[in-house]
Amino acid sequence: MVVRAWLAGGEPLVHPRFDVAAVAAADADHVSLVPTMLGRLLDAGVDLARFRTLLLGGAPAPAALLARARAAGARVVTTYGMTETAGGCVYDGLPLDGVEATADADGRLRLRGPVLARGYATAAGVEPLPLEPDPGGAWFVTGDLGRVDADGRVEVRGRADDVILTGGQNVVAGRVAALVAVHPGVAEAAVVGRPDPDWGERVVAVVVPRGTPPDLAALRAFLRDRAAPHELPRELVVTAALPLLPNGKVDRLALRGGRGGRGGYPAANPSSASASAVTADGTAEGPPRT
Repeated sequence: MVVRAWLAGGEPLVHPRFDVAAVAAADADHVSLVPTMLGRLLDAGVDLARFRTLLLGGAPAPAALLARARAAGARVVTTYGMTETAGGCVYDGLPLDGVEATADADGRLRLRGPVLARGYATAAGVEPLPLEPDPGGAWFVTGDLGRVDADGRVEVRGRADDVILTGGQNVVAGRVAALVAVHPGVAEAAVVGRPDPDWGERVVAVVVPRGTPPDLAALRAFLRDRAAPHELPRELVVTAALPLLPNGKVDRLALRGGRGGRGGYPAANPSSASASAVTADGTAEGPPRT
């Protein structure tokens, strides 16, 4: 973003970390956000219509969030890209000129074109990107799952390393999280896998409520016509806030239990926030220690 602003003759405004008040007061034409940031700006009632463009990337954007933002007058452009492509190379599903996108048989997205980096800088020099050879030009195989339709429009479903294996079935966590976020009682949602003695992993929905949150049975009933049976959550966690990384993305390692908090669900504000979990059999788990 900094390099692109410089090339375009603009002045980048870089915040040390995401802050709703700082974004609301920013004298900017274009703002780069991830979905969690956008949701929090909307919840705070920030006038997003005053920005010329909101670039939304970092994770697949739930349709309900996009609809809510656009209804508030926000001009949202979804972006897809990564460090290896010098940032966004697909905008509103369409690749930039010269950029090609496809998906392999396993649904993993592949990219090629002039945006690709030459490689990774190391102490010994430049280590070339791991590319998949092809007569028409080598492909960079991303870590993302998705599809490319007949018109070349790219749909990102989630991370390949964020697939939950439950009962021998694969569940794309990002897809289920997007479905959970549609529920009117859910403000934010994430889906992770937790170890399970019977299923290998069980699907866990972690939600920040909007008003009265659904219980597990109600959430499963809501999803039953939208998701496959193996995608339905077997555990529901209700929390005051999702843990975030410094870049504003959801800290999935913390949610899985790898970074603090009993059961891996740390409260964002230990002095006031708490979380509770209910498993599929109705057993309640108390609030985590933070």
